[in-house]
Amino acid sequence: MTDETCRRREWAGWREAAERALYGPGGFYLRPEGPAAHFRTSVHASPLYAAAVARLLGEVAAELGTGEPAFVDVGAGRGELVTGVLAAAAGAGLRVRAYAVERAARPAGLDPRIVWTDRVPRGVRGLLFANEWLDNVPVDVAETDAAGVARYVEVAPDGTERPGAPVTGPDAEWLARWWPLREPGARAEIGRPRDRAWAEAVACLAAGRAVAVDYAHVRASRPPFGTLTGFREGREVPPVPDGSCDLTAHVALDACGAGAPEGPGGDGSDAGGARLPEPELVTQREALRRLGVFGARPPLTLASSDPAGYVRALAAAGEAAELTAPGGLGDFLWLIQRVPAAREG
Repeated sequence: MTDETCRRREWAGWREAAERALYGPGGFYLRPEGPAAHFRTSVHASPLYAAAVARLLGEVAAELGTGEPAFVDVGAGRGELVTGVLAAAAGAGLRVRAYAVERAARPAGLDPRIVWTDRVPRGVRGLLFANEWLDNVPVDVAETDAAGVARYVEVAPDGTERPGAPVTGPDAEWLARWWPLREPGARAEIGRPRDRAWAEAVACLAAGRAVAVDYAHVRASRPPFGTLTGFREGREVPPVPDGSCDLTAHVALDACGAGAPEGPGGDGSDAGGARLPEPELVTQREALRRLGVFGARPPLTLASSDPAGYVRALAAAGEAAELTAPGGLGDFLWLIQRVPAAREG
């Protein structure tokens, strides 16, 4: 085999390259330090987040008429969110059947009540919650050439890119519907794998709610040059598919909510053919405020009557402000899909 042949074989589409770099042998998400060593999510920002999710789980349990709801944490990292939800839910008298869905190995010392699995459990009743999961479902990247043709972007292990074959078939149809590319140099991430992943996750839920939380965009405001980037040790870095950094791109959550063509019902319906209610798409700021998370400072009178309580309330207000801040975590989008119990059976 010649050196030139070896070099040619290094090139791959971004979906294949990212899958290998993130989840292949020695991949970024399989490393022992876990994602928290490289970037900070809402889960790591404050325990208020897990407490809010636990309140949402309580709402779902009440709707289902059960004191033993399931909580399915998809893209669980090292179990930080599901651990926090279990602790918060215990105070509400809920007996939670907890699942952590993650491709990495089970971390040492995790609460034994948590079922650690590499796939979403089927037939559960409760809350399925995917916090910053879909952005790490690998996707292909397309770029329009000088002639106006959308082409797949190929990448080498060192991050060097080159134009590949024209985008055709279902990928071209997805671009035309969800992310049209009209100018030379315009780029898009083709979200079909994420649409399918979300549809399959929702189909596993017998009844309750499914929520996806991510940095996202909608069709009316797609970024003209895409969003693919990398993160390493808390800093944004160029995306290089060599396993040394996270590879992430914002999610077209409106497309996910519409249901992938390859989804269980094929048209936004469930596996049994019954159409689900229309999903809701709201900012994290709005979603958390509904769950009682506000960034308001405590009254100054508390400082004199209960100084320690004032300090605690002030710290909580600061954490709540970070979770709901415009231009930051507050601008994340929540895709909320209700799954009625009537679809069971």
